[in-house]
Amino acid sequence: MTGAAHDGAAHRVAAGLLVAGGRVLLGHRHPEREHYPDCWDAVGGHIETGESPEQALVRECHEEIGVAVTDARLALTTRIDDLELHAFVVEAWSGTPTNLAPEEHDDLRWFTLDELAALRLAHPALRDLAAAALA
Repeated sequence: MTGAAHDGAAHRVAAGLLVAGGRVLLGHRHPEREHYPDCWDAVGGHIETGESPEQALVRECHEEIGVAVTDARLALTTRIDDLELHAFVVEAWSGTPTNLAPEEHDDLRWFTLDELAALRLAHPALRDLAAAALA
């Protein structure tokens, strides 16, 4: 991941929830991460200066898990304190998701909706987002 855009406003983040075969892909945030350590999260990262949330999603998915997003829809935009989150459901991509950023995520796994209930998630909206994506 490259430098983030900071203009004194919110930290803008784009995240993608990859969906396939009744499961969603999540990355386990490395326990030594400053923000949201040791929890499961969608793949993504900071939106850089001049990038749209969609462009950041495509870049982050390529950098972190080596896939080229071909179909994504914006499912949620929310602000939490100084975080502006743009969450996408990704239903089509090329390539095989592989952990290319082990300093960010120490694991990648596919989960069913039932399995999400037992996980510590970076944001509680991920459960609802996954439920809507899998419906």
